[in-house]
This record gives sequence, structure tokens and C-alpha cells, in this order.
Amino acid sequence: MKMQALAFGVAMAASLPLAAQPIPVGHLMDNSGATSDVGQPYGQGVADALAWVNRSRNGVAGRQLNVSGFDYGYAAPRAVSQYQAWTGRNRVVAIQGWGTADTEALVRFVTRDRIPYISASYSAALTDAAGRSGRQGVEAAPYNFFYGPSYSDGLRAMLQWAAQDWKDRGQQGRPKYVHMGANHPYPNSPKAAGEALAAELGFDVLPAIQFALTPGDYTAQCLGLRNGGANYAYLGNTAGSNISVLRACQTAGVQVQFLGNVWGMDENAMKAAGAAANGVVFPVRTGAVWGGEAPGMAQVREISRVSDTAGTAYRPVHYISGICSAMLMVEAMETAGQGGEITGERIRDGFYARQNWVPRGFEGVCNPSTFTREDHRGTLRVALYRANVSGDTSQGSVTDLMRAGTMKIENIATIELDRRADWLGW
Repeated sequence: MKMQALAFGVAMAASLPLAAQPIPVGHLMDNSGATSDVGQPYGQGVADALAWVNRSRNGVAGRQLNVSGFDYGYAAPRAVSQYQAWTGRNRVVAIQGWGTADTEALVRFVTRDRIPYISASYSAALTDAAGRSGRQGVEAAPYNFFYGPSYSDGLRAMLQWAAQDWKDRGQQGRPKYVHMGANHPYPNSPKAAGEALAAELGFDVLPAIQFALTPGDYTAQCLGLRNGGANYAYLGNTAGSNISVLRACQTAGVQVQFLGNVWGMDENAMKAAGAAANGVVFPVRTGAVWGGEAPGMAQVREISRVSDTAGTAYRPVHYISGICSAMLMVEAMETAGQGGEITGERIRDGFYARQNWVPRGFEGVCNPSTFTREDHRGTLRVALYRANVSGDTSQGSVTDLMRAGTMKIENIATIELDRRADWLGW
């Protein structure tokens, strides 16, 4: 599906009074790079939501959103270059971002320029808004926000579940845990935090196993899993390369409980991996998935029709999360507009204006978020789902397979993490 961006002529915008001028917003996407398998549905959710706000709500404070979309192909230098373009003559007031390497590279820029950056990177380093954690390499990030739990907190929740799962299954001895993923800022983001909590919970922590962000032959990694005797393995990459690992391990007869990161599994990956995806546990950021019942799903379906006029497309979990991310930004902008000019600083303050914040009309879909000036961990509630594949997924669409029950994603636990001060920024 093609991304939809709303554009206005510069000359026309300049001739309008401020109250009627469009509001410039940046939207950084990965539609063609190493994480495009999940970047496309997420980015489409963001784009559709912002277009819907223009159509159904007349934009923000009576001003249309002028959304400038850019596919940077998951290349951090291109993201930095595009940021510089966005902060030129027609300076954006907020940005919907994407990856960890680029988001972290831009922290000082957005702080200096006072531009809220709402990313799809859930790196815990971005949550230390005031820079008080004192952790090496973590700096104050007062203009960085994201919707949902951090990568580290998602992994912590899965490890707590795994520790209980080990006991519930009557297993003896200490379970063995291993981190898997590329040597890259995104999969590495929660590595130390996960290994520390695993040790704290009584796991034996095995040496990490690397595999690339792109699909490949990962038979060697699966044999390493088996030889190490791993019981629980965290997949830190996006679904595309995780599928290769799952298939290779199924072929090699490796028995391990895989824990996928938030980008590591979805309905499209279940279809592609087939039975190899069965049993993978992963976090879901929203309170409802496509086809689920919640008051806010009516508006989600309206938004979906922006790019699917027939209303027949199945939207994976990432699409709905993109909507929630976009709507948090929109409502922070609305708050900024209530008291004057919509500036980056006022938008940032809009993120602090609500407690247990659910965008209006999205009840039951977008989970509550609370941000403070010191702590940008919007939520510590982590819903864990299990992929259930009970038959052949090679025939039929994702819609057909989900409708038939051949594929399901089932909520197995909701973990409430403690807001530990020593976990801030980590």
C-alpha cells in the first residue's frame, strides 16, 4: 500500500493567516529497508490516522496537518539528513519517527530544537526525560516519546512470565535463557536489562547468539541453541529475520520457548512462518487486535478505510499501534493549541497534561499512557500474547486464516511491572 501524505503549496500556506496555515509534521518511515516488514503496516497506520484527522476533525485547532512522509530505508544517516531538511524553512513542529539507531542519533537535535519526536523505537534510553539515571550513554531526552512499553520492559515482562511458566510446568533446576539478535542498537537495546533480570529471577544466562536483521540461513544459530540447552530464547530482530530462525529451528528439531520482541511477531509473520511460529510469546501494545471488540474499534475501522476504501484489509497489530502513536501526538497538539500557538515546546507539555491518557474515541484500543517530566515510561503494563498456528498457512490470506481460526493470537497474561527507579533509562 502506498503511503498517503497531505501536501500544501508553500506559497499558498505563506499567504494564509497563522490561524489557517497548515501545521507541518514529519513522518519518517521504513518502507524499503531491513525492518520494512513491520515498518510498512505501522507507517500506514500513522499515515491513515493523520489523514483521517484532517478529514474528520478538520485537522488540529482548525488547521490541517501538512504531513511530510519520508522513506529512509532504515539508514540512520538518511534520517539525520531528512531531519535537517525538516528543520529548515518550513520547520516541522513534531515528528513521527521510526528506528532505534536514528532516534537515538537525533536525541540531542530534537532537544536543542524543541521538536517532539514520537518514535517507533521503544529503547529504554529514551525514557530518561530529565537525564537523572546516571547511566553511561543515556542522556536527557525531554522531547522523545513513544506509545507502549519499552523494549526492556517488554522483555522483563516476558521473563517474569517465563519464570512462572517454568514452575507451572513442573520443571526442575534453573532454566536457561539466551538473547538472540543482530549486533545493532535496536536488538541490543534491552540485552543487558534482560540478562540482568534473568539472573535475578534465577535463570542461567547463556552467551548471546547473533543473527542478521535480514532473512538468511540460521541453522548454525539453532544448533547453538540446542547445544547450549536453552529453554527460553529472546528474538530481538523484526519478524522478517525471526521467521528464518523459527523455520531453521523447526527443521533442526530444536525445542525452545521463543520470546519475540514487540516487532518480532505478528499475523503476517505467522502466515509466512506457518507452524514454526506456533507458540511464540510476544508483547502487544494495544488493548484490542483486529477483529476484536472494543468501543474504539469503530474509529480504527474508519481510519483503515483511508487506504482501504473497500474495508476488506486485515490490519496487523503494528497498524493499530501506529494509530495510537499518531493520536497521542494529535491530542498533545490539540492541548498546545488551546492556549496559543502550536509549538514544539507546547506540544511536549501536552504530553504531560493527562494521566492514564487514552485518546478520545479509542477506548479499549489504545492503552492508557502517563508521561511526566522526569519519566517517559508511558506504561508499565505489558500484555503478552501467544501465536497459535493450527494448520497450513500457505493457502488463503491472513484475513481468511484468522477468520477460519487456523491462526490466532491469544492473550495469555498481563504483567504489571514495578516502576523501579533503577530501571529508568535501562
